[in-house]
Amino acid sequence: MSTRIVSISPAFEDVMPEEYKELVENGPYGKDYKVTDLGKYKELIEEHPLCAGCGLALSLRLVLASLPSPEDTVIVGSTGCSALVFPQVGLHNVHSLFGNQNAVASGIKRALSLRFPDHVKDVVVVAGDGATADIGLDMVMQSWFRREKIATIMLDNEAYANTGGQESGMSMEGTVMNMAPKGKVFPKADLPKVAEASGCAYVAAASPSRPGKLGKVVRRAILIAREVGPTYVQLLSPCPTNFKTKPSDTVLTIKAREKEKSFKQYEYLSDDARSFLSALEEGKQSEGKQSEGKQ
Repeated sequence: MSTRIVSISPAFEDVMPEEYKELVENGPYGKDYKVTDLGKYKELIEEHPLCAGCGLALSLRLVLASLPSPEDTVIVGSTGCSALVFPQVGLHNVHSLFGNQNAVASGIKRALSLRFPDHVKDVVVVAGDGATADIGLDMVMQSWFRREKIATIMLDNEAYANTGGQESGMSMEGTVMNMAPKGKVFPKADLPKVAEASGCAYVAAASPSRPGKLGKVVRRAILIAREVGPTYVQLLSPCPTNFKTKPSDTVLTIKAREKEKSFKQYEYLSDDARSFLSALEEGKQSEGKQSEGKQ
């Protein structure tokens, strides 16, 4: 993969911020870092304007640390809390109209496939539950129906968190919120099952309470989307501000949800996706044996 896109032009070396210079010199570009490597390099995001203890910010940090090829990745976002973060992320990102992110991502992926036919360019949608499961559900499902080779990642904070705490389709039944004082009347939408039924080759539900698992499913989703078809990952990302929990208790909140079984880790692979991952793993093992033989 080429890291030329992040290189600093000699004419601008004396005016570039030290943070950017460090990102170029010690960033993740071309390194194939994983979540387990956090702390060893300059991350794609290190500061953000989101609330203290924001589960979405934690999930996003882990997502960015899991990208197989950040230098060849385009993130497509949408209106929501995450939109406040992307201007500070060290990779290509596009802000789309609310709910239109999968349509925009489909066009970008097709254009990149034509422009770079012999080079992998990953297009990854990262949006909240309102943009994915409510306002944008039509665009999301249509991209799945068309088998667009993009990965869709929902940062599920179970609310319209940046506009006052309205309930969304992903809010838990009975949850009392600022805009739902009597509690939500309907159950939470089971979007992983919708994704599976809509033709996604890979579907997973995870959370930042298990960083290794989150990193694994994100990487799988992106790699499978390259070759097999659309993929979907749903990340539980609690909002301490609207749900009135301590910022320091975000991970504990997730673990409590797991214990009461209102949230479950989940993973689905189609037959084609399973075969692809098996072939990929066999290829890595062969490369490892060849490297050992040369030593």
